[in-house]
Formats: sequence, C-alpha cells, structure tokens
Amino acid sequence: MKVSIVIPVYYNEANLRPLYADIKEKFIDKIDYDYEIIMVNDGSKDKSYEVICELAKEDPNIKPVSLSRNFGSHAACLCGLSNATGDCAVIKAADLQEPTELLLDMVESWRSGNNVVLACREERDESKTQVGFANMYYWMVRKTSLPNMPKNGFDIYLLDRKVIDVIEQLDEKNSAITGQILWSGFRTGIVYYKRKAREIGKSRWTLKKKIRLVSDTLFSFSTLPIRILEIVGVISFLVGIVWTIVVLIAKLTGNIPVSGYTTLIIFNLLSFGITMLSMGILGEYLWRSFDASRKRPPYIIEDRDDPRENRR
Repeated sequence: MKVSIVIPVYYNEANLRPLYADIKEKFIDKIDYDYEIIMVNDGSKDKSYEVICELAKEDPNIKPVSLSRNFGSHAACLCGLSNATGDCAVIKAADLQEPTELLLDMVESWRSGNNVVLACREERDESKTQVGFANMYYWMVRKTSLPNMPKNGFDIYLLDRKVIDVIEQLDEKNSAITGQILWSGFRTGIVYYKRKAREIGKSRWTLKKKIRLVSDTLFSFSTLPIRILEIVGVISFLVGIVWTIVVLIAKLTGNIPVSGYTTLIIFNLLSFGITMLSMGILGEYLWRSFDASRKRPPYIIEDRDDPRENRR
C-alpha cells in the first residue's frame, strides 16, 4: 500500500521545514506502508521551491513540482493528484493549521471502505471575519449548489485512486475541486479536527480569491443565477401585462389625456417583460450547452462485483 501526500505551496518558505518535521514525527515514523510527498510550488516568488528541493535531497520520497506561475489552489491540487502514484492521496495544507496526526485517521477511514475522507473543522482559532465568511460561503453552497457540503466545510481530504481518476477525467477550468468531489457522490467518511491559528507567515487567501471561489462554485454547480434571471423575466412579463391592461382601461375611460402616453408605456412594459423572459429562456439553453461542454460523465461506477477486500 502506498499513500501520497499532496501539498500545494504558495509563499510558504518558512513553513516547509517545520511542516516536514511535523509530518515525519507524526506520520512517517508511525506507518508501516509506503508514502510519497508531492510538494507543488504554485508560482511562489520567495524561496519555497528551493527549500522543497533541499528537502527532496534529504528524503527521496519527496517529489518537487513547480508551476510556471500562480494558477490557484485548484490547479495546484489537481497537478499534485495527477502526479501521485499512491493507492490514495491526501491533500494537506502547508500552513500547519491542521494536526498532522489527522492523516492517520483519514487513512484508517479509507482502509475501512470509504473512497473519500473529508477532514471537517469542528472549531477554528481564527478571526471572526474569517469564520463568518467561511460559514456564509458553506451555507450558500449547501442551499444553492451542493446539499451534501459539510456545515463547516473542508479543505483537507483523502481520495481513493478511482476518485482521482474521475477528477482527472472532468478536466474542468474555473471550477472548485471540493465541489467536484462532492458532486461525484462516492462513499464518504468524515473525521473532525480543530483548526489552529496560523503561527508562521501570513495567509495569501485574499478577498479577491474568496470572491473567485464563490463565483466558481456558484456558476459550476448551481443553476441559481439562471433561475433568478428566469423568475425575474416571468414576473416582469406578468406585471407588464397587468399594468398594460390598467393603462389601457385608464385610456379608454379618459383618465390619460396625454396623447401617445398609452402606446409608449404599453410598448415599454411589454418589451421589457418579453426581453427578460427571453433572457431567461436563452439562459436555460446556455446552461445546457455549458453543462455539455464540461463533459462530466453521465454516471460514475463506484463498485463492481469484485470483493472490496482485494483492493488493499
């Protein structure tokens, strides 16, 4: 058995040596199976990649990978998963905010039969602003896109080899890999932990990146924007018809003395309603075209008749 640990790295120069020491003490020295650590430098302009290469000389199981520029965490994780050779792979952050011994619990959950294992936060030693944004984001995702999103979300997760293969087949840009994992619907286990405050360096998780995550999740896994447009179109069209009747009655009863007002207002109301309704209908067609262009498989096979015990 072999476990791959994928670590996206972005301006984590000072974290990397303490991170490896922590992994060695709490994971490597305690396991009786093979491992590899894939550190993906996501376009950091500090000395992160140099430190990764130094660590690789000390431990040949470390695989350094460096991207040409900052492509984002989704791309860095996908790159790491694509280069992983283990029977399963764990995505681990480089900021030392989650306990490393969590990896042992995740592997045990995987060995018990779960194809996906999510590490979910029970508590967070972080600012109220960070916690508030996270809670709002995960609430929105559950309500609009992915009902199976855990209440406090997750950043750390383990994927079985078959799940990695499915994620690679999706080959989607401008998407959220956590959403793809939940969408795939594989047998999922959950382990809980307390997220610690960051002690070394500062977070590069900017407001711009948070907004990008929200939009990627919303537009990749939800029809809500199209539905809103469609509802507005229907309401506008119905209100336009009702108001047109009201204006026409007022004109016939002599309550509108201004010549041409009735024709103008009827034209504007009906035109606006028809335009909004048309945009909603076109949006439905565009969504279906977009959904087809992503080439997501119509079904995913999780198990066959072969015994699960033979897998590991």
